[in-house]
Amino acid sequence: MKKILTFFFSTVLILIPLHSASAEGQVVQITSSPHQDFSGVFQNDNLSQELTPSGRLGLLVFVPLASQKTWLIDPALIDEVVAMSNSYSLASNASPIGTEIASAWLLQLKKTTLGNDVVALAYGNPDVSLANRLAPSELKSYYYFGKTRLEIFLGRPVRSGINGGWSLGKTNLTGKQIKNYSMNRKALTRLIRVVNDPALTLMRAKLAQLLSPTLDQPAKLFYSKNATEVVNMQLHKLRINPGKYQITTESAKLPVTVINDFPVDVRVSIVMTPKNSRVKVESLREVLIPAQSKKQLEIQLNVIAPGQTTVVARIEDLSGVAVSQPSLLQVNSTVIDKRVTWFTTGAAILLLLAAIAQSVRRVRKGRKFED
Repeated sequence: MKKILTFFFSTVLILIPLHSASAEGQVVQITSSPHQDFSGVFQNDNLSQELTPSGRLGLLVFVPLASQKTWLIDPALIDEVVAMSNSYSLASNASPIGTEIASAWLLQLKKTTLGNDVVALAYGNPDVSLANRLAPSELKSYYYFGKTRLEIFLGRPVRSGINGGWSLGKTNLTGKQIKNYSMNRKALTRLIRVVNDPALTLMRAKLAQLLSPTLDQPAKLFYSKNATEVVNMQLHKLRINPGKYQITTESAKLPVTVINDFPVDVRVSIVMTPKNSRVKVESLREVLIPAQSKKQLEIQLNVIAPGQTTVVARIEDLSGVAVSQPSLLQVNSTVIDKRVTWFTTGAAILLLLAAIAQSVRRVRKGRKFED
């Protein structure tokens, strides 16, 4: 009997620490599929249901405090919940119900993670292997951006999941969806070279959600299309107005209007490229375009030969990289070539001299007849 009791208590003493370590070493993953589109509108109010104490995400945070938990958190989800805790709108125009729910969930998340290890996943929780294959440097920026955003929210340092293998899930994208992701990512990257707007940086990071394993096929189609539409809207905020010009002199100043709808100043180069050699057009370097303004520039143009020409007008950064969509300027020159002018003028002078000579002869003949 003594041996049996000794074995029983020994087993209990061994199992209790193991059970405690298992509980305290729990890994909690705070992720969800995207709910906001790229313009900031919530597609539905499903997230508010997930955040209630009985919802999927609520059940993870409305629990007794425990030590030695590891929390894996998608910072993009936190940004969505923060947006929901303020005034937000639904695509259906229905009245949103999640403001107070989101606020309570955020407060509880801060409380329950206090003193625990927190790992920031790559922003948007993308398929890491796919993201690394498409753009390794961009994946690093997703990790860095996510870590920074989560630290701001929690008000304390967190770990980055860049080397921990924490991210889970795979996704399959069509060739078109991959192409759209890459084109939009590159377009925003170029634009950010001259536009220092935090909203653009956030949008660039949000593109990672296009690679999320949580998206089903209809959601992939929707968000891919929506991203392209919103990125094109951003590109249109910095543009050169297209126009038509009638030139009647060999040298002229083209009035070209550059528009900057961003809330920050930009310093850019304006590059003009004629599609043929009928005209020469100067380019301007380091032009300052104030925030939310229209600036009219005078571009020097010299006519080489009369006729129609299309001039491609581009906005570039100071190193020569195009940062927005080009505009087309239609130029119609009716300037007469100097040689033609000289020939015409010379012929006119000869005709005038001939007419004068003929008049003189007539006068002389008239005098002789009178005599």
